[in-house]
Amino acid sequence: MSTKEKILDAALTLFAENGYDGTSVEQIANIVGIKAPSLYKHYKGKEDILNALIDSAEERYEVLFGSEKNIGKVPESREEFIKVTMERISFTMRDPIIRKTRMLLVQEQFRNERISEVTTRHQLDGIQRMFAKIIKGMMDEGIVVKDDPKLLAVELTAPAVLQIARSDRQPQCEKECMEYIEKHLRHFCKVYMR
Repeated sequence: MSTKEKILDAALTLFAENGYDGTSVEQIANIVGIKAPSLYKHYKGKEDILNALIDSAEERYEVLFGSEKNIGKVPESREEFIKVTMERISFTMRDPIIRKTRMLLVQEQFRNERISEVTTRHQLDGIQRMFAKIIKGMMDEGIVVKDDPKLLAVELTAPAVLQIARSDRQPQCEKECMEYIEKHLRHFCKVYMR
């Protein structure tokens, strides 16, 4: 791991645990094993580190989870939809970088406009638009009954987002949260899929 990557790793952990304002450049440098002035060779400052973390997490999420622009292959069956959706949720809940990033976003969403926008996109708007496109594609294939795909996306994603937030607050409940999400997903499919 390069020094630049070590800086991001240390900063993400500290920001997730202590918040952005509760973390100093000196703390980040100490964890990396460098002096604070050396950190400035890699990043202009703490805000530059924060922006690099957000950019990096967004790229990771785009590749490994998907987005409105990258929905992947439209599932061809109920079971494929459940499998792919549960894989996405498992990634979201268990990937250490995404989990720490989510903790950072939740803490800082009221203090930083960019973080507020990113949080809304990943926990509400973007995830709903992505699933609306998937659901619409499945409607077009006759797998999902004709309805409003945007409303169905809200109905599908809201309980999952709440359970992911619960798992973040209470990691000991992760298994229970995953079971609830899968149960909800199966119920959704039973109601809206042929």
